[in-house]
Amino acid sequence: MDIIKVPKRLPLVPEYSGFTGTFRQGLEAGKFMTTACASCGALTFPPKQHCPDCWSDDMNWTELSGQGILYARTTIHAAATQFRDEVPFSVGIVDLEEGVRLVAGLIDDPDRIKNDDAIRLVILSYEDGLLFAARPA
Repeated sequence: MDIIKVPKRLPLVPEYSGFTGTFRQGLEAGKFMTTACASCGALTFPPKQHCPDCWSDDMNWTELSGQGILYARTTIHAAATQFRDEVPFSVGIVDLEEGVRLVAGLIDDPDRIKNDDAIRLVILSYEDGLLFAARPA
């Protein structure tokens, strides 16, 4: 996945645990990781220690393609205090080709991205952390 440098600090720095540290390390390496159940094969996002489908705790980390389709989108014009310098910003619900649905910020002229458009995830490298976002494929 592309890593894009963002020359500012994050409005809210994500917290990582020992478990979710694997996700962060994947982003640092340019990979979008999540968990897959070894018992039933279900993919989960955000990553989970137990499968929400079969309740197994036999979970493995797997890399996702980052390719998908925009399911829905919206633009935020009023936000919490820590995000006031970010408004307006757009977010979308993305269906990745592996079947995982997630929410991501939309970048690169988000107003031209329409529902059912092909997108790809990218990694945003801020001065103090990493996030993922979506852009047109």
